[in-house]
Amino acid sequence: MATPIKIDFVSDVSCPWCAIGLNSLNQALDAIGDDADVQIHFQPFELNAAMPPEGQDITEHLTEKYGSTPEQQQQAREMIRSRGADVGFDFAMDKRARIYNTFDAHRLLHWAGLEGKQKALKEALFKAYFTQGLDPSAHEVLIYVAGEVGLDKEAARKVLHSNEYAAEVREAEEFFHRHGINSVPAVIINERHLISGGQPAAVFEKALREIMAKSA
Repeated sequence: MATPIKIDFVSDVSCPWCAIGLNSLNQALDAIGDDADVQIHFQPFELNAAMPPEGQDITEHLTEKYGSTPEQQQQAREMIRSRGADVGFDFAMDKRARIYNTFDAHRLLHWAGLEGKQKALKEALFKAYFTQGLDPSAHEVLIYVAGEVGLDKEAARKVLHSNEYAAEVREAEEFFHRHGINSVPAVIINERHLISGGQPAAVFEKALREIMAKSA
């Protein structure tokens, strides 16, 4: 009998390590196969909650936030690109010029969860931003991506053009902040076990198998 497992994947669509972490987790779940019955819930986290609608140049942003030089940023981008390639994710670094506000993307992801398409939308938003260089704060981009994963585009438009699910997203963000989640990705298994960062698939698989063994 498959072991039931709940995973809360706390992340932001503008976080490259979150894209790496999700692909690593997918690989781990593929390796475990039918031994586990896994339910993944994508929880909101905003790396830059105060980001204005027009966004900010990425080099300028990283310099202000971390004090990193252009050379250090280039080294970090190359490491991210390499780690992404290792888990099958394509980072087109030359297409990602700006950092954007992601609150509306999180509202749309909450709605997609109610529609049973949350994981598909999350993965498509990572690809839209990191591979295609699209703006994940732009409503037309979000509507387009929603349609690409089989969600109703007009329903998505209605969500985005309203304030729907804003309270739910804020409540979830505050809940995880209160419980000590200050960086992402944060992968919480069965509401008890935390794995932080974009870990290799082997780390996720080992942790999941240990948890499954204790549940048996």
